[in-house]
Amino acid sequence: MSIKNRLILMSFLQFFIWGAWLITIANYWFETKNWGAADFGAVFSTLGLSSLFMPTLMGIVADRWINTEKLFGLLHLLGGITLFFIPQVSNPNTFFWVIFLAMIFYMPTIALSNSIAFTVLKNNKYDVVKDYPPIRVWGTIGFIAAMWVTNLTGNKALEGQFYLASFSALVLAVYSIFIIPSCPPIKTDTEKKSFISSLGLDAFKLFYQPKMALFFLFSMFLGASLQLTNMYGDVFISDFKNIPEYANLWVVEHSTIIMSISQISETIFILAIPFFLRNFGIKKVMLISMAAWVLRFGLLAYGNPADGLWMIIVSCIVYGMAFDFFNISGSLFVETTTDAKTRSSAQGLFMMMTNGFGAVLGSYVSGILITAYFTRSNGEKDWLNIWLTFAGYSFVILVLFALFFKHKHDKEALKNLKH
Repeated sequence: MSIKNRLILMSFLQFFIWGAWLITIANYWFETKNWGAADFGAVFSTLGLSSLFMPTLMGIVADRWINTEKLFGLLHLLGGITLFFIPQVSNPNTFFWVIFLAMIFYMPTIALSNSIAFTVLKNNKYDVVKDYPPIRVWGTIGFIAAMWVTNLTGNKALEGQFYLASFSALVLAVYSIFIIPSCPPIKTDTEKKSFISSLGLDAFKLFYQPKMALFFLFSMFLGASLQLTNMYGDVFISDFKNIPEYANLWVVEHSTIIMSISQISETIFILAIPFFLRNFGIKKVMLISMAAWVLRFGLLAYGNPADGLWMIIVSCIVYGMAFDFFNISGSLFVETTTDAKTRSSAQGLFMMMTNGFGAVLGSYVSGILITAYFTRSNGEKDWLNIWLTFAGYSFVILVLFALFFKHKHDKEALKNLKH
């Protein structure tokens, strides 16, 4: 199997695991378990809480002491075992701790998969800006495939989604350890090390650079936007079942498939990233992403499963640009501004700010706001103003980023990313 094909399969399985349950866990929580909304907000926050420390910590371990692909496989082995036991949980408090443990094992693997891909591509003299996106797009395809399998097999609200994720994680664990090319730590024994270097904390020095500090700060705010979509997108469409004129529509019953249009859109925009990065630079690409978030939320505000279905579909298409131009381009930007010695920990730092602090910010603040201001006395949510508030938030971030983030685009630097 070629180098690229090995990375493609790794990417596919990495996100197949997540797609099997991430979008449908709310249906399992509310429909099968009949647990409360307040506890669900805490459960979803485990993605962010685990990302506050695990991606950076595991990145340091990979940079200093253990092959990245071996650590990647071990984490998936432990995560797969944990996912297998989730359906056995019978109360929401225990569920929180079990899913938290699963996320402690899973969330750092996202950053590690980036690091593996970049390392293997560079070691084999590939151009990461050109060759990484077509590999990463298979992760999105894996996410879509998992969503469809979960929905079409009738496991949208059942425990089968966790068994599917568990089996996939165990397969990837074995594959990682035995098939993925070796990614050993960069040896620096002959160098005189500072105390910070000895602990493997060099990536945190990036915060001393004003440009990088701002980049990570705005990444956190955009990470909050992504969390809002993950938490409320599928539930928003499913809620139309409470309105008689929409209750029996195919769109409402198969909301997960409709939401998968977002991931299908990703596959297109991922492939466009090399062109946009090389010709416009990271600042303009991030601004495009922020504008797409504003449009995404605005369209959802006025969409419905009938005559407003086109707005929901367009919002899903726009999501591909919003996600890719922030998340994928962001990881490539981090790669271009760090060296091989801190590659894994720097990717972990980016993950910490987006899926860590950003996710916690998005889940907790949105939960408080929705409960206090956008939930009617009968328990129904005021989705129009929820989405408009999210759109306004994204617009403010766009304006601030345009004003304060300074970056000179260097096309030649991007062309030379082969070593």
